[in-house]
Amino acid sequence: MTSATRSDEWSIQDLAKAAGTTSRTLRHYGQLGLLLPSRIGANGYRYYDQNSLVRLQRILLLRELGLGLPAIAEVLNGHQDTTAALRAHLELLRQEQDRIRRQIESVTTTLHKTERGEQLMAAEVFDGFDHTKYKDEVIERWGKDAYESGDRWWRSLSEADKMAYQQTHIDIAADYGRARAAGRTPDSDEVQAIAQRHRDWLGDGWHGRQLTAEAFIGLGEMYVADMRFRKNYDVHGEGIAEFVRDAMKVYAEHRLR
Repeated sequence: MTSATRSDEWSIQDLAKAAGTTSRTLRHYGQLGLLLPSRIGANGYRYYDQNSLVRLQRILLLRELGLGLPAIAEVLNGHQDTTAALRAHLELLRQEQDRIRRQIESVTTTLHKTERGEQLMAAEVFDGFDHTKYKDEVIERWGKDAYESGDRWWRSLSEADKMAYQQTHIDIAADYGRARAAGRTPDSDEVQAIAQRHRDWLGDGWHGRQLTAEAFIGLGEMYVADMRFRKNYDVHGEGIAEFVRDAMKVYAEHRLR
C-alpha cells in the first residue's frame, strides 16, 4: 500500500529539490529534532507540510548566517512565534545585505581608482569593513583604554597593512578548517601551531600588551557564541568555531599560564 502526496504537502525528495539540498540532509535534520516530518506514510516515506517549509527556511537562513546546528536548535526552540522569528531573520538579512552592498561599492571604487591611477581614500576603501562596530563590546570586556589603544593602532596602519592583517586572519581560519577536515585534533602539534599564529595575529592588535590566557580563552568562547564571529570560521565547515575554541583553550592552558 502506498501513500499519495496531498496538494498541501511535499515528499522528502520534492522538499529537498525545492530547497536545493538533499534528502540525506533533511533526514539528518530530523534525527537532530530540527525538522520532523508532518507525517510518515504507510510506505514509510516522510511528508512535510507548510509549517515544515517555513521551519526549513529558517534553518537555511540561520545556516547562511553562520550558525552551527546546535545553535540553530537553540534559536528555533527559543522563538516559538514564527512570524516574529521571520521578522528577526529578515532584519539580519537586510543588515547583511547592506554590509555586502557597501563592500561591493568599496571594492568597485578601489578598482576604478586604481585603474585610473587616482588617489585612494581610506574611508572609501574600508567602507563596509567597520571595526568600530565592536567598540562597546571591547570596552565592556577589556576597558576603554584597550579600545582606544587598539583604535589608534588600527588607524595608524596603511591601507595595505590593514588588508594584509585581515587576510592573515582569513588564512588562519582556513587552516583551522583544513586541519579539522584532515582529522587533526585541537591539541595536535599542527593545530597548536595554527593557534600560535592566531595568538601572534591577535598580539599585533594588542601591540605590546599582554594577551592573557583568560583573554585568549574568552575570545575563543566568543567565536562560538556570537554569530558575527562564528561565521568567519564555520564558513570552512560545520563546527569549526568549536574546534577553534578548543584549540585556543589548549594553547592558553599550556602556553599562556
